[in-house]
This record gives sequence, C-alpha cells and structure tokens, in this order.
Amino acid sequence: MKKRIVICLLMLVWSLGMQAGLPAVTLQDMNGKSVNVASLAQSGKPIVIAFFATWCKPCMRELKAIDELYADWQDETGVTVYLVSIDQGQDIHKVKPLVDGNGWEFPVLLDPNGTLKRAMNVQNVPHLFVVNSKGEIVYNHTGYSAGDETEIRKYLR
Repeated sequence: MKKRIVICLLMLVWSLGMQAGLPAVTLQDMNGKSVNVASLAQSGKPIVIAFFATWCKPCMRELKAIDELYADWQDETGVTVYLVSIDQGQDIHKVKPLVDGNGWEFPVLLDPNGTLKRAMNVQNVPHLFVVNSKGEIVYNHTGYSAGDETEIRKYLR
C-alpha cells in the first residue's frame, strides 16, 4: 500500500512539474520563422501568452486593453506579450492585417492546427497565461472582463 502511495505522489509531483512550464512546441510567426515556445520563457523576464482568434470580440477587447498598458508593463517588468492566433483556413490570412491595423507591437505566433492550444489545455479564447522570470506558469484565465489587466499586472510584478 505504501508503495502505491509513493508512486502516486511521484506521478503527481512529476505531472505538476510538467505543467509548470511551457511545452516544447514549434510554431511559425507571421513571417514564417519557426519559434520553439518553450524557449520564450528562457529570457529571465516574465512573459504573457495570449491565445486569440480574429473573429473573437472578447479577444479584441482584451488585446486592446493590454496594448494600452504594454509600454508601462515593459518599463516596470521587462515583460514580452506573445499573441497566439488559433485561426484556421481562410481566417489565418486575417491575422496580419488585424495586428497591423491595430498597430500592435506584440510578437504573433500562428497555431492553425491547435498544437500549442492542446498542449496548454486551452478550450476557449481568449485564454491568457502569465509566465514568471523562472519560466513557470503563475496565472491563467479564460475570457475577458474589463479590469482583468489589473490582475495580470499583479502577477507580472
């Protein structure tokens, strides 16, 4: 019986450790460059990963709110916000015009096959993760309500 408990505890600790960081999934950015997502957390600074879709109205509200605060967040914490588009098919061609049209300076990754989405257990968008300077996921939430950015800032600090 003790052996089973020890094995279960070891499996739990291992699975929690696996969930603490970013998965080693390779995506393309908008210029076609390959990016290993796990490497994003190796800068020693916090990062935000925001999953979105061009057709998602709450996503647009969240990204506009983050964009308004982004310069302050960068000055305060050195954070980089990465956008991950889950758009597929014809919608994937709408990502660059949307980003350029809004003047967003965020690096954008494309996940048309849902590889990162599945690896991070994202069910709906918007879904946002805060990763601390050690590469650990310290916060995530789904959906958007005005003021959520206050909570995000707290975890960035």
